[in-house]
Amino acid sequence: MKFRRRTLEHLGDLICGNLGSDEPGATSPKYFPYRSSSYITDFFGDIDTDWEHDGSTRHRWVAGVLESMLAEPHDGPTRPPDSFCRLIDRLMDPGDADNEGPDRPNALRMLNEVLAREGFEAFYAEDRHCYLRHIGTGATSSASPNPHRPLSPAEVERRDRLVAYLDKCSEDQLIEDVLLPLFRQLGYHRITFAGHKDKALEYGKDIWMRYTLPTQHVLYFGIQVKRGKLDAAGVSRAANTNIAEIHNQALMMLAHEIFDPELNRRVLVDHAFIVAGGEITKAARNWLGNALDAAKRSQIMFMDRDDILNLYTVTNLPLPGAALPTPDPWGGFAAEPPF
Repeated sequence: MKFRRRTLEHLGDLICGNLGSDEPGATSPKYFPYRSSSYITDFFGDIDTDWEHDGSTRHRWVAGVLESMLAEPHDGPTRPPDSFCRLIDRLMDPGDADNEGPDRPNALRMLNEVLAREGFEAFYAEDRHCYLRHIGTGATSSASPNPHRPLSPAEVERRDRLVAYLDKCSEDQLIEDVLLPLFRQLGYHRITFAGHKDKALEYGKDIWMRYTLPTQHVLYFGIQVKRGKLDAAGVSRAANTNIAEIHNQALMMLAHEIFDPELNRRVLVDHAFIVAGGEITKAARNWLGNALDAAKRSQIMFMDRDDILNLYTVTNLPLPGAALPTPDPWGGFAAEPPF
């Protein structure tokens, strides 16, 4: 990834605190703290790097460091390297707010004026950390977080609200309100939903989408979605679906071509996701694992409710409208939606 030199030097000015004045009545107040040589070294130490200022012109030296950071390995053109993302988060630390509140609206505006030249914008998430978003695709620097990390109390509450929503939503709502925003946040694009009004040409897939590798090669994914539990019972129950049926639909999906309107040609799906809004039972996982191993297939992957909940929560996606707390007449929030 490469930014313009002018962009890097302007970011260097923000990090060094060169812009604005602390004088009373100044027309351009200072919103970033001034950092001398030693404090610049401390700043880069705070983000777990070994850069030490060499005494040269501060903002130009910082620009050179930023250029080296952006040359590090990263996940494609829409996600900067981790070290650069940590730098932005440290730069926008609410504890460094100067001449404004902890939300730092003026500092955020100044930063985004610089980042917009390169197609990015910074934003504060619910955890009060600052992340980067690619303006064109919406992919964020928090798009590949660890879904298995411990959740904060606020995240646990959001997860519980999403659980309640999944218990009552339809399959189309699961796709439109939860899965489509989730996969967009994770960096997939050209996401197409087949829908259930006309299933004539679905061929086992509810969604197809593309993912661009860092090498610019493109992979195509198809998704088979079921709202309820997937099991391995010999007789399907009303709310459950037999895993063998879903496996057959996934095979049908892999064998059927899709038309990519951007390329004006038909392509095969490279990988298939089986996504369950409920649990995939242990017996179903064992059956599917044995079937995939016997066929030596690595094209079929599966996700169940816990995977969806954890990914949706740690990526800081807004909850679907029906999962948000309901205002009560007294100005607070009702514990349960009114009937």
